[in-house]
Amino acid sequence: MTTVETFRSDIGRTRVVQDRPAPLEDGQCRLRVDAFALTANNVSYAVFGDLLQYWRLFPAVDSPDEWGRVPVWGFADVVESASEHLQTGERVFGMFPMSDELVITPGRSDPRGVSDVAAHREELFGTYNRYQRTAADPNHRPDRERHQMVLFPLFATAYVIDDFLEDQGDLGAEQVVISSASAKTSLATAHCLHARGATVVGLTSQSNVATVRELGVYDEVLPYDQVDALAAVPSVFVDIAGNADVVRSVHTRLDGLLRHSMIVGNTNWDHRPTATGDLPAPAPEFFFAPTQISKRSREWGADGLAERMAAAWGVFADWADDWLEFVDVTGPDAVVETFGELARGSTDPRTGYVATLRPAEQPS
Repeated sequence: MTTVETFRSDIGRTRVVQDRPAPLEDGQCRLRVDAFALTANNVSYAVFGDLLQYWRLFPAVDSPDEWGRVPVWGFADVVESASEHLQTGERVFGMFPMSDELVITPGRSDPRGVSDVAAHREELFGTYNRYQRTAADPNHRPDRERHQMVLFPLFATAYVIDDFLEDQGDLGAEQVVISSASAKTSLATAHCLHARGATVVGLTSQSNVATVRELGVYDEVLPYDQVDALAAVPSVFVDIAGNADVVRSVHTRLDGLLRHSMIVGNTNWDHRPTATGDLPAPAPEFFFAPTQISKRSREWGADGLAERMAAAWGVFADWADDWLEFVDVTGPDAVVETFGELARGSTDPRTGYVATLRPAEQPS
């Protein structure tokens, strides 16, 4: 078994680990990880690994306090089963480590999927333990598995951000400002907001301004050094960059007008702030998507939420076909290199990386 692991306190460091697959215990299943996406979202999982317990999903066998397995979204096939909940040959979508296989303990089964009820995952949020059966997944299409791996987890977060804001009457804001505007989570959020007529402003690096403007989901796109050009109107800030200096600039420019400051990601995880002192109110608050998902599941039912999200997802996936190019990443060395590029923020926003740790000659 081949796995890529990341040094928890310095996500720029990685290692490749080879383990001998262990025999299944009663109630377990062996999943062969077919393919998984690599996106900036995975960088955020690593950055927030301790805060949001992502490192607990797939703990490293050796030195787990220092090394961790970054969660990724992908597809896997059941190749061996000692459980009544999953049968050999089933295909599932969910969270995996960067690995070529994963052993889970399926439980809480229903026609749509199962949850991993292994002891180390019991206290984690249910969404991250869930594996959807592709045969019953309303979002699944065999010809769009790449879309689902690369975009759907990001889109789901974006959909819930938009739903949270709409649920709160946009908190009285007249515009939504989004940092790291080229990131796919940002683009999906802007797409959802734009679809219901909200005014959306994107902030990005100077090199990405033209590309982001061409995508047409922002009413205005500004480089980070022009934050002072933001319209002085009641606003919500959705921070996906995690750049403290950008946060300060936005809070300062919109001092007294900022209705909410939301922390979503950290694509600029290695940035060191140049300014200190108190940040103009309001204090940034971390947005945890599963909280809003739970709220809507209670109000709409799980099926109602899934149906609404699936409808919006179809529209977004169609739009993504106009600009997204998929790139295959094969083998541990290529996976390590691509994750490093994502961590450094040096990838093209129009590229979607689909990875596998299985040898190139092995059929899927």
